[in-house]
Formats: sequence, structure tokens, C-alpha cells
Amino acid sequence: QVQLVESGGGLVQPGGSLRLSCAASRSIFSMGWYRQAPGKQRELVATITSGGSTNYADSVKGRFTISRDNAKNTVYLQMNKMKPEDTAVYYCAAGWAGDMYWGQGTQVTVSS
Repeated sequence: QVQLVESGGGLVQPGGSLRLSCAASRSIFSMGWYRQAPGKQRELVATITSGGSTNYADSVKGRFTISRDNAKNTVYLQMNKMKPEDTAVYYCAAGWAGDMYWGQGTQVTVSS
């Protein structure tokens, strides 16, 4: 079993920044962030391995940065130059022993 606890969502103006955090209950090789906007399917935002290899959705490249602190089993998502279309519920995700685990989700709203 893996527990994921997220924090850091909220309301931000277009062009602004937010930082999300996700603490895992154990060391996980690959962790990531997904998001789901109203009426849309959940989509990948970014992933990172324990070695630091990263992968980003095209829509966030150059604006979002995923990072992790392996000693704290924590992954971060720094979101800059945010756009209204970034509005969604953001979920932390981790794969472990063949299963996918999800955080509770945190709302991110980009609006003036």
C-alpha cells in the first residue's frame, strides 16, 4: 500500500505561479502528476523517476517543472506562467508493485 498526501493547490491569476507537493508513504521509483478538468479525461502532466528522468505533456513544457526529494519521498510540481486552461484537479500518482496509487486531488484554478 502507498499513501499519497498532496498540498499546494488554490486560486492564481493568469501568468502566476503555484507549487504542488506530494508526500508518499514509501520510496517510489516513478511518481507523477495528472490533472482532470471538468468534462475532460484525466491527463498526464509530468513524471519523474528516482534518478531524475522527467517527462512532460507538451502543453506544460517550458512552464511546469517536476522535481523530487528522495530523502523525503516527496515530489513537487512548480507551475509558472499559468493559463486558464491549466484549471483542473491535480492528482499525484505513483506506481508500486503493479498497482497505481492516487492522491486525493487538489484543485487548481487559474482565473482573474
